[in-house]
Amino acid sequence: MNYRIHFILGFFLGFAFYSCSNSEETAISPQFQSITESVYASGNIKAVNQYEAYAIGTGPIQEIFVKEGDFVDEGDPILAVYNERERLSRENAELAQAFADYQENQSKLRELQLAIDLAKSKLQNDSLLYARQQKLWEQNIGTEVELEQRRLAFENSKTNYESAVIQYGDLKRQIEYNSKSASKSLAISRVLESEFVVKSKIHGKVYALPKEQGEMVGPQTVVAVLGDEKDFIMELLIDEYDISKIALDQRVIIRMDSYVDQTFEGKVTKIYPLMDTQSKSFTVEAVFTKSPPVLYPNLSLEANIITAQVENALVIPRNYLLNDEKVILEEGDTIAVKVGLKNFEFAQILEGLSQDQQLIKP
Repeated sequence: MNYRIHFILGFFLGFAFYSCSNSEETAISPQFQSITESVYASGNIKAVNQYEAYAIGTGPIQEIFVKEGDFVDEGDPILAVYNERERLSRENAELAQAFADYQENQSKLRELQLAIDLAKSKLQNDSLLYARQQKLWEQNIGTEVELEQRRLAFENSKTNYESAVIQYGDLKRQIEYNSKSASKSLAISRVLESEFVVKSKIHGKVYALPKEQGEMVGPQTVVAVLGDEKDFIMELLIDEYDISKIALDQRVIIRMDSYVDQTFEGKVTKIYPLMDTQSKSFTVEAVFTKSPPVLYPNLSLEANIITAQVENALVIPRNYLLNDEKVILEEGDTIAVKVGLKNFEFAQILEGLSQDQQLIKP
């Protein structure tokens, strides 16, 4: 399709040319008339925020939670892909988390706390016995061996007590670490498993579910098409030779096969700056200012983007131009003219021709 065609819809212009004769070589006079220049574009209707949802993992579709035409909120599940490995990983993480749970390991801490209490009691008792033996030794009662035995018993009890306290702290830190680590691992496993549940990224409508339950899907498989349920935009393709004429807020005249003999209006809202090297075209977005009563995604359309308009311009039919720069007078003389705006039907004459001159078709 040639995207370089410039034309204006004929039913927008009431143009009358007066013929000098009914011969095959009809002579006409230039006339003053408004002329509009436009750029042709083809495209499709898209729902606002329309996107294709892909499966992240590989596997069969386990369950589909919605139907085509359903409305969904952001985060709502669309479908689930079954994956045995992630399920087993999650269950294993749950077991590890249950084993490492802090509350479940309180018995080990209580056991060490009892050992600490016992060691503390023995330390207090040995401390008293050692102090008593020291007083007796100061009174020259008892032997040096007995004093040394009491001292060694006291120091041994002190060491045992301090060791029990350290073991309690180490075990408590280890249990806390294992519990947090297992919880993190379980959370990661649940996230990985949840990634096999495709969720909606928007509040909108489910337009398509191309796969059925039980079918195998993968990361490159489109499993759903979603978009806004009310608002639509137009994606238009513009030839690279015409893109320099396009600007934001330009008026767009639209025709659709779904609404024969009707036209609608819109305006340009976005120009994508990167050209598609295969089609040699740019993508332009437009919104409706006068829209059809009902729209669906992917409907095809043709449009004219109004790039310039002149009121009360001196114009002639486009096919009366010779090489877009000359005209032939009724007498047969060929003269040069300066041409302004052009569309599919007409051309504006800026210089070289007056309204009272007669022209014949080249």
